[in-house]
Amino acid sequence: MKKNKLLYYSILFTIAQFVNAQTVELSGTITGDDDVESIHILNKTSLTNATSNKEGVFVIKAKLNDTIIFSAVQYKLLVRVVNKEDILKKKLDVTLQLLTNQLDEVFLTGPLTGKLDKDIINSDAKPKINFYDVGIPGYKGKQKTPAQKRLFEATSGGGFIPINPIINAITGRTKKLKEIIKLENDDALLARLKNDLKEDFFRVNPLDKKHHIEFFYFVQEDPEFRSTCSKSNLHALAFFKKKLDQYKSNLNEKE
Repeated sequence: MKKNKLLYYSILFTIAQFVNAQTVELSGTITGDDDVESIHILNKTSLTNATSNKEGVFVIKAKLNDTIIFSAVQYKLLVRVVNKEDILKKKLDVTLQLLTNQLDEVFLTGPLTGKLDKDIINSDAKPKINFYDVGIPGYKGKQKTPAQKRLFEATSGGGFIPINPIINAITGRTKKLKEIIKLENDDALLARLKNDLKEDFFRVNPLDKKHHIEFFYFVQEDPEFRSTCSKSNLHALAFFKKKLDQYKSNLNEKE
């Protein structure tokens, strides 16, 4: 009986190991409220990519826990982590959300006289209410992201024995939330660096524009990305140059 159990668990372990290591071709369909042709699909883990056809159909190679990123000008960035069901079914269907820019409300008022004191008096504009002015306690610090709020809820708890933190630590939910927040912070840092440095960097270090998105994901994937690039723009530029040499070497090997 004991031998049978041991054999059973060995088979399960072997199957799990096989699924974890297996690289398969995932076929999928992208749906959205706009054109779904030429959506950029990047396997951030293996640095392979694909594009969708006019029906939104694509094929990309991946293995368990690979990070797949879907991006297009008209859609919000979508990040999917490949799970066991994706591997077994060899399918990865996604729906993208349109990227919309919401404008602030515009109020039409009477014509301005050009005299500041009169225009202020005639204006209907009212200052925002400060909750401290009316005796209501409130929080004026930096607002938490949804992931940060979930992590706070997962790691806090009342009572003599805080149950929530214990359960979430055992199930791995706390660790997963911390990883999501780290990814959010890394994405924010990368976005700022791209905005500040991209134009000057590629002027001095030419790279075909079609590789720019993939290159920056390659940079972000490095474990030293945050610790190095958060120091200063000079450190970030040196890090970009180092990673560009590696990236070009990888491109040459592919070709």
